[in-house]
Amino acid sequence: MRNAIEQMMRRSFHFYWRFSRGLTLGARALVIDEARRVFLVQHTYVRGWHLPGGGVEAGETLLAALTRELREEANIELTEPPALHGVFYNARWSRRDHVACFVVQSFRQSAPPAPNREIAAARFFALDELPGDTGAGSRARIAEVLLGAPVSEKW
Repeated sequence: MRNAIEQMMRRSFHFYWRFSRGLTLGARALVIDEARRVFLVQHTYVRGWHLPGGGVEAGETLLAALTRELREEANIELTEPPALHGVFYNARWSRRDHVACFVVQSFRQSAPPAPNREIAAARFFALDELPGDTGAGSRARIAEVLLGAPVSEKW
């Protein structure tokens, strides 16, 4: 009897553990200007250059998160709704992390962003001038959208 109770408790704990841990979700933007350059940011807390974006907060939509992150990181304001490129599994951060990537081509930038506590640098790059330390996920999305590379399910 004790063995059956322990087994039931283990199953219950596993069920609770599996479903109580939340999924994490991020929103990133592949911002493309009229010269087909892409906008990348260099964060102060992680190496390399990346597409702008960040986490979706509780009670926030993907579009609201994307709009907020573009304003905070890039001084970019959407002038038309962006196109969803895809949702990608990002095992680098956790086994439950996903990133929604949007293509932004209609926007206005009030001024180049100034470095701050979060963003060390940010600017547009031509495809043949991407920094060598551009993140693999960012490179993959750029290749998919602008070079016709096959779309992956993973960031």
